[in-house]
Amino acid sequence: MFVAWRELRFARGRFLLIGAVVALITLLVGFLSGLTGGLAAQNISSVLQLPGDRLVLQQSEDSDASFATSSLDDDTLQAWEQADGVESVTPVGIAQSRAAASGTDDRIGVALYGLPQDASGIGSNPLFDLTPTHDGEVGLSSGAAEDLGVAVGDTISITGNDFTVTMVGEDLWYSHTPVIVMTPDAWSEASTRVGGTGEATVLAITGDADWEAIGPGTGTVAETPLSSLTALEAFQSEIGSLGLMIVMLFGISALVVGAFFTVWTMQRAGDIAVLKALGATTGSLVRDSLGQALIVLTAGISVGLAAVAGLGSLAGQALPFVVSPLTTLAPAVVMAVLGLAGAAFALRSVTKADPLTALGSNR
Repeated sequence: MFVAWRELRFARGRFLLIGAVVALITLLVGFLSGLTGGLAAQNISSVLQLPGDRLVLQQSEDSDASFATSSLDDDTLQAWEQADGVESVTPVGIAQSRAAASGTDDRIGVALYGLPQDASGIGSNPLFDLTPTHDGEVGLSSGAAEDLGVAVGDTISITGNDFTVTMVGEDLWYSHTPVIVMTPDAWSEASTRVGGTGEATVLAITGDADWEAIGPGTGTVAETPLSSLTALEAFQSEIGSLGLMIVMLFGISALVVGAFFTVWTMQRAGDIAVLKALGATTGSLVRDSLGQALIVLTAGISVGLAAVAGLGSLAGQALPFVVSPLTTLAPAVVMAVLGLAGAAFALRSVTKADPLTALGSNR
């Protein structure tokens, strides 16, 4: 690493330039990752709290399953309850509407969940913990309570009916709207008022049944909780577009680092030839060059991560932004690996260099 450190000291401008580029790309990737994580949480956080081994949604022959259009009647519910291998079935209603604090006209979009109070095998669950005991009561996520400006004991209006807030829980969202939990009967009435059928949207099922055999016979599809997220149309479009941007930035980082070290290696051809003529092995030269690249990448990525952590905490006050190891450290590791891969690609001239040819055997 003697040569690598010497070049880092005497060519500071070049390495500061590539380090700054790496830091900026890290900042972009970190912000996109944090924004993607925040948008995903506001899309699916409540759906991920649905219990069971499978989530059952309506699926017709000419369309895919969707939370927005799924409607499961009593016959479908009974068919799944009586199926072999099914241990428990929890019907869940989901609808989107508007709510307002009592005495005000400021309405906000909310997601209404209809959950049974006596659901079996649930345990401690942030979503089901909000389930009220009476039809005139509701449980609010912290986001809904904040947007409505209400607390426990206050009254809110939903679809023309008044409800008393009995609990405020964790921050849960569905398709970018905060969650309000109602009893099944109250939810069914609210669903009918906003143009729905009043029937359950999804069945949360526990057991080990023949999912593929039961589904077609009931006009439904049983998916794992993670697989069912594709039935949220907004989730697919947002995560797909932002994920594509992140992948492209990863590719750009590899190309930028690879191009820099390719040009740098070509400029060092004479020095490499001298080192080889003095007995330096190809392996030592490769380690020297990769070590140099690792130092530059580590410095640039560290600066970028520090900027993401600082600016991300500020952005989180106005945007759905998540700062976590998954949105910071994971992209940083990927960038380091891709950057080293780009630098390794530039080392072909090192591994194949002939001392006499590099020095100019005709000189």
